[in-house]
Amino acid sequence: MGSPLRAAIRLVMFLGWTVLLLPLQALAVVFDRKAARRIPVFYHRNCCRLLGFRVATRGTISPARPTLFVCNHSSYLDITILGSLVEGSFVSKAEVARWPLFGTLARLQRTVFIDRRSTQAANHADEIGTRLAAGDNLFLFPEGTSSDGNRVLPFRSALFSVAQHEVDGAPLAVQPVSIAYTRLDGIPLGRALRPLYTWFGDMDLGAHMWTMLGLGRLTVEVQFHEPVTFAQFGSRKALAAHTYGAVANGLAALNAGVAPITKRRRRLGRRPAAERA
Repeated sequence: MGSPLRAAIRLVMFLGWTVLLLPLQALAVVFDRKAARRIPVFYHRNCCRLLGFRVATRGTISPARPTLFVCNHSSYLDITILGSLVEGSFVSKAEVARWPLFGTLARLQRTVFIDRRSTQAANHADEIGTRLAAGDNLFLFPEGTSSDGNRVLPFRSALFSVAQHEVDGAPLAVQPVSIAYTRLDGIPLGRALRPLYTWFGDMDLGAHMWTMLGLGRLTVEVQFHEPVTFAQFGSRKALAAHTYGAVANGLAALNAGVAPITKRRRRLGRRPAAERA
């Protein structure tokens, strides 16, 4: 399915763009923290353009810095989509650091790599807390793995303890985010075709990427829900339950095509107003 010629052209463009930006980001990580936050957004936005992605956003991106963005996870493409919208780093499973190319890209975006075993949760919470205290926005995928994009898997509440951190005396903003892959060349994907973009289970990464690259124009919809704080709930389990409900309901609405679009960014476009502020 898809065009091998289109896949080859997109792959060459993606690799060329990546090779061009890689050394700039490496220098920025060492010498200029502000640039190290901004370059990945520029990189991911142009990746969206090269790969034929159209990103529609709903709601308002939290203007607070830092914010802990709590998102559903259904594809490696989530990184590019979310990274094109917000200056931030990701919390990812440790094995991603060993992936060819993508591990390097993750490290250059200052990803926090964690061991999913509950015995390591306290150490990871400390590391995440340090990054938040430094003013870094972080994306957290509490499902612990990727899903098929049709539903949200149960959230693991252990890492929500970082939401108790205060930054400069203010409570940490926690914003639930729903991301859905909804249309291919304007036609609704539906449950059966969504796995063309979602990656889960024992799918082969290389084969999946090659098929995805050969397809047409993808519409991705991202819903930013109302930010909350730990103090509103009093426990990490209650906060996890609230964010799960917001993300799951948002995903269902996006997949069903019933959530109103408040902002749309076709391909590269302008940044959302909250991000430009």
